[in-house]
Amino acid sequence: MQKKNGKKPNVKLKLFWWFYKPVQSRCFCSGFCIFVGIGYETSILKKQHYPSIPLAQILIRTCVQHKIQHIVICAGSRNAPLTNGFVSHPFFTTYSIVDERAAAFFGLGIAQQLQQPVAVVCTSGSALLNFYPAVAEAFYSDIPMVIISADRMPHRIDIGDGQTIRQTGVFEPHLEASAELMPDVSHATQSLLESPLQTLIPKDISEKSLIETQIKVQTHNHLEIARVLQMATTNKGPVHLNIPLEEPLYGMTTARIPLDEMPKTSNPPDESLPEQDRVIWKTAKKKWVMFGVLPPDTIAPQWITALCNDPSVAVFTEKTSNLIHPNAIDAIDVLMAPLEQEGSDFYPALQPELLVTFGGMIVSKKVKAFLRKYPPQQHWHIDSKKAYNTYYVLERHFKMTPNRFFETMYLETPLPIQSDYQSLVLDRFKHYKTKGDAFVSQSPFSDLKAFQIIFKNFPKGVQLQLANSSTIRYAQLFDVPKSVAVFCNRGTSGIDGSTATAVGAAQVRAQPVVLITGDLSFFYDVNGLWNNYIPAHFRIIIINNGGGGIFRILPGEKDSEKYDTYFETIHYRNAKDIAKAFGFKYKKVDSQWGLKYALKRFYKLGKQPKILEVRTPRKLNDKVLMDYFRTMATK
Repeated sequence: MQKKNGKKPNVKLKLFWWFYKPVQSRCFCSGFCIFVGIGYETSILKKQHYPSIPLAQILIRTCVQHKIQHIVICAGSRNAPLTNGFVSHPFFTTYSIVDERAAAFFGLGIAQQLQQPVAVVCTSGSALLNFYPAVAEAFYSDIPMVIISADRMPHRIDIGDGQTIRQTGVFEPHLEASAELMPDVSHATQSLLESPLQTLIPKDISEKSLIETQIKVQTHNHLEIARVLQMATTNKGPVHLNIPLEEPLYGMTTARIPLDEMPKTSNPPDESLPEQDRVIWKTAKKKWVMFGVLPPDTIAPQWITALCNDPSVAVFTEKTSNLIHPNAIDAIDVLMAPLEQEGSDFYPALQPELLVTFGGMIVSKKVKAFLRKYPPQQHWHIDSKKAYNTYYVLERHFKMTPNRFFETMYLETPLPIQSDYQSLVLDRFKHYKTKGDAFVSQSPFSDLKAFQIIFKNFPKGVQLQLANSSTIRYAQLFDVPKSVAVFCNRGTSGIDGSTATAVGAAQVRAQPVVLITGDLSFFYDVNGLWNNYIPAHFRIIIINNGGGGIFRILPGEKDSEKYDTYFETIHYRNAKDIAKAFGFKYKKVDSQWGLKYALKRFYKLGKQPKILEVRTPRKLNDKVLMDYFRTMATK
């Protein structure tokens, strides 16, 4: 044992700090260690170290009060008190991620799975702005997140100091709540008094007045922090806490600031359905019920069965609805695209009397166009929080859970009215789907063929994360096993953050997580792999068509220098070196036979995560997809 300054090191102190480390950094490799660790757990809070800055301590302990356990921390100096406080406390599970944009999406992935607030912490300055894409996604996807930003003292903003921007209110249009916390006056008091620009305390303040002012600051901050954290939980969305901190930043203390226990709150009860609306539901012979983004198991199986067996209801779902039934139309564009090409006289028969929607955003643009042109007499949206007038005829927003809605309709009303609406719509859908499946089975290798092979060989019991743009649209056309939970960032529909979100999701799910992404989405979000938290069961499938292939199916001049450079953005990159850099096992294929063979081994567990890159023909993909829809439309 080495000596320092001629003295033996403090063994007791060393042992204390070993037990004091966060759980994720300890190795309980024997029964003795486990026993001692459990015994120590009962007394650790008595010796718990907190940041010496009161505001930082209050924030950390209020997060404990609100059971915000998962904390994603971005490296920085101004947020040092927060970092030290969170990492030192045994309640928290902490993650260190350097890239702020990736860190925010990583946290969003955890919150997406748990449906509980996750905190993301950064230093002052431009670091905060990198959180914005994830904040917007959380806002539109109803995902609870807590953004915690360290800041300079108010009198140091806009005076030319580095890493200072106007942080207050930067996310305001996309927040459920926010708070600009009050700076402490008992910390670094002398520095405050020496600053000619500060207005927090007068130069001649007495010790008594200083104490009274600090108590008022602490009370205010605790209430504000609690208010904002509660909004993240009850409103299921992002919130922002801006924390002004003064140097010195690294001090710790065992002194505990007295905090009041926070009162328990509950969500408002579901509203009741008026009798007149139950009559409308009961008598409507053409009801179109559509499900957008929903977490798995949102709808009780008995109501899915009742709904799908109601002859007056045509049920439309998407992969992100996580709802599967033989009588549900789970590939909306398989129905709408052929009808669009036919210029069909079927539209009047398809037009609903009543449209009832659940969940988040719908992928299909074609169904939006149809319902706007052939609107229902009424549109109801069922959601405890909000409703969008997507189809321009929103009549009612029922603030209730889907299960409560169906319970009211199917338990408190007579048997469904007789109608041929469901069978009419379902028969047309099945006709198109049969023709489409036959076409794909004979089609050349392309994006469409690759997705068919991938979904046909998809394992049961895993979680599927989908990137945006082409990926989510192709995925809508094929079946997934009922046991597979499907997620995609459809709040803003951006290509950024898909990889980081999937990695975050994998932290709190025991089953394998598979991300299917496009080449632009993958390369754009490559920093999502820059962390130490990628499990061996994580899988990425990259559909690499050499650019933004979706632009080839949109109007515009193709195969010109302008188009190639500024729209499709063609490239010749692959992910081989990226896979090596981040510790992934890598395989590249460019044929249907190669893909089928690779998939047989791809999902087998090993010591490394895996990337499977599927190279598809850039100039053929759009033609195959267009032929697919045209084939279904022919009579």
